[in-house]
Amino acid sequence: MNQHRNGLMLGVVVAGVMLSAAQNPAFAHEPKGKACSNATLHGTYGIQMQGTRPAPGGTETVIGVVVRHYDGAGGVTQVDNIKGSITGIIPDRPGTGTYQVDEDCSAVVDFEPAPGVHIQERLVIVDKGHELRSITVLPAPIMVTSVQIRM
Repeated sequence: MNQHRNGLMLGVVVAGVMLSAAQNPAFAHEPKGKACSNATLHGTYGIQMQGTRPAPGGTETVIGVVVRHYDGAGGVTQVDNIKGSITGIIPDRPGTGTYQVDEDCSAVVDFEPAPGVHIQERLVIVDKGHELRSITVLPAPIMVTSVQIRM
């Protein structure tokens, strides 16, 4: 009788732990067949960025905040406020561009923050598109990272 009760109790504890794990977001996985696409990125994101870039006389540190809108179909618009340690700030600078999302939830953004200035970012989509992490890859001397959170 005691063995039966202990076995039953162990079964209840194991079932409880499994149920708890299944409900814990740390154990949640994206269902199979759910790939990312351009539609994964939609809405407005707040961005905080930092890094370095070329400037007159050398390299400067840059920081910035950006409001960027992804249209869900491959178009992006933004307004940025980027401050350089040498060049200062250009407030409320608009920019436009395009993006392409791959099934593995990585993405490329090509945009122009100013006429004749082309920047390319590589992104990783996190938490079903609620958060993005990026690096600037072009032009090569710009070394900037960002965290983007859907507003």
